[in-house]
Amino acid sequence: MNKTKQTTATKPEYTGSIPNTPFQFIWQTSRPHLVVGLFAVLVTVVIQALGASFSLLVGNFVEIMATVQDLDEQLAVMYRWSFFFFGYSCLLYFGWRLAGLLVASFVIKQNVTAYQLLIEYITLHSHGYFSNRFAGSVSNKLANASDGSARLLEGLLSGVLQQTVIIITAGLILFVVHPWLTAVFFFFVMLSVAINYRLVRWRRKNVIIFSKLSSKLRGDTVDLFTNIQATRQYTRTNDEVENVSNRVDERAKIDLWQWQQGEIIHTVSNVIALLMTATLLTASYLIAQGGVASVASMVIVMIVTFRVSGSLAQIGDIMNRVIRFHGEVEEGLVDILIDHEIRDKSDTTELKVNGGQINWKNVTFEFGNNTVFDNFDLEIKPGQRVGLVGPSGAGKTTFVSLLLRQHNIPNGAIEIDGQNIAQVTQDSLRANIAVVPQEPLLFHRSIHDNIAYGNPDATQEEIEEVAKKAQAHDFIMQLEEGYGTMVGERGIKLSGGQKQRVAIARAMLKNAPILVLDEATSALDSESEVEIQKALHILMEGKTVIAVAHRLSTLREMDRILVLDAGKIIEDGKHDELARSGGTYQKLWEHQAGGFLTE
Repeated sequence: MNKTKQTTATKPEYTGSIPNTPFQFIWQTSRPHLVVGLFAVLVTVVIQALGASFSLLVGNFVEIMATVQDLDEQLAVMYRWSFFFFGYSCLLYFGWRLAGLLVASFVIKQNVTAYQLLIEYITLHSHGYFSNRFAGSVSNKLANASDGSARLLEGLLSGVLQQTVIIITAGLILFVVHPWLTAVFFFFVMLSVAINYRLVRWRRKNVIIFSKLSSKLRGDTVDLFTNIQATRQYTRTNDEVENVSNRVDERAKIDLWQWQQGEIIHTVSNVIALLMTATLLTASYLIAQGGVASVASMVIVMIVTFRVSGSLAQIGDIMNRVIRFHGEVEEGLVDILIDHEIRDKSDTTELKVNGGQINWKNVTFEFGNNTVFDNFDLEIKPGQRVGLVGPSGAGKTTFVSLLLRQHNIPNGAIEIDGQNIAQVTQDSLRANIAVVPQEPLLFHRSIHDNIAYGNPDATQEEIEEVAKKAQAHDFIMQLEEGYGTMVGERGIKLSGGQKQRVAIARAMLKNAPILVLDEATSALDSESEVEIQKALHILMEGKTVIAVAHRLSTLREMDRILVLDAGKIIEDGKHDELARSGGTYQKLWEHQAGGFLTE
């Protein structure tokens, strides 16, 4: 049996201050790697400046050759310059590769930092944040923000920086030839930059819309694949395919329009690049007037002009890519970096559970426009086993959510052993509560890893022990790979009862002092339920237990049963008492059908 190797990665600490504008975000995520970044910039500048100076070398070569009349001496000059150009070329080629490696290292390091910061920020969002969003959409926004920032940084270094160095070097070379050439040259450069800037801002709106539609499409697609069984069972495949197709068409229209805008930007850049030939006309005029010293100078001007005209043509492409990546990053950051609904305060402490007493004190909570609890009071003594029953909408699910602090409480407080859960860290609170939900939450990992999620340091023997108590060991050993079997996304390869047993085993392994059972045996057959109830009784010993159930037979041995209705406790007592009280619980009990609560 292979156990997944646990690795520890060095990650930046989230400080709660992540800028939501692309360039500021890139700066923050790049700062830890500035040494590599500065070397990347330095090598890039030097190599590009050397490459842009090629025209000076050619002009010098032409001038020397023009002054040498002897054939043998001309051959000697050519040999010397051939070796020189070979060395010069080697320096440039290896320099470019070094610059490329440094840029790649810097960009990858920045991408890692960006991803780690954002994934940590996202995981600190409240339960409501994820309830209102598709998982696929959130994942797409994360990719847009983290990977988009890396591509944007690469575009700045490999595109904007390189072309800027080439243009500045070319301008200096032309200034040496004649100041008027520099004036004409920079006129077209500034014209190109100004027009392209206006055009990419024109395109920016559609780039952001395209990114949003891509995130929505990804969310819809993941939602379809996640619920593919329901799609087939209700024969809605054609409807779902049509829905996704409509999303694709909607995105394609925006994509085509912003692509056309990009082509317009390319065309404008190319036209301006063609107009750069005016520099040559100016040089020709200056030669005719005696303003330029030699034909060699004209050669320099020609090489510089054609080299920079190519750069100007690329400005449109570079700015197109930059604005697209900028839009992707902006679209991702805007939705990810909204304020956290629930935050640990600076003065929070770790929750210390001694007995597990739970007190609700004047708790008021509204969900939307619906008041779920209004000045709700409750005391659960240490080690007490409490069952929660009631009709749908009575507040049972919200009760558990508030105990886990998945929502903030505007008024009142929930205390555990006298400690307000709003004044302790969320992690320490949830570390002391084990939850077995109605729908088991399994990762697409091995059964071993899913059970060990309750205690990553557990041994194989401890994992097998809790699996046996949860009646899971036998079916696990019948699988081809045993505990190493991958369960599929959300445990799709296992039956409902099998998933529930794995979830129960995981909660057993966590061994927290407070246990929440939310329909923990609802997916089990009666025979398995009897065996698991025995294991749950062992698990519940010495723990404070809150059990939510529609199958009332699972609550018969609870120390106390609370009947909720509209967020109020209308009955409170043991099963035998309530079953004969003539109240709501007795009616619920008498309306059982096969052990389940009916409306």
